[in-house]
Amino acid sequence: MIISDVALKIKQLREQKHITQEVFFFDTGIHIARIESGKANITITTLKKICDYFEISLSDFFSDIV
Repeated sequence: MIISDVALKIKQLREQKHITQEVFFFDTGIHIARIESGKANITITTLKKICDYFEISLSDFFSDIV
């Protein structure tokens, strides 16, 4: 399912950078816990903000998902 794949990818990006959910929220204003757990839907606007934060394009983000 694509929602769980997106959630996992976001969590992997955050953990690779050694960034806590708290730091991520402080930096972006985005509560990521529910997104990472797949309990919240994510808009393309929010996903773009997350990608910008991790300096990755949307196409690169989805390259290994679909």
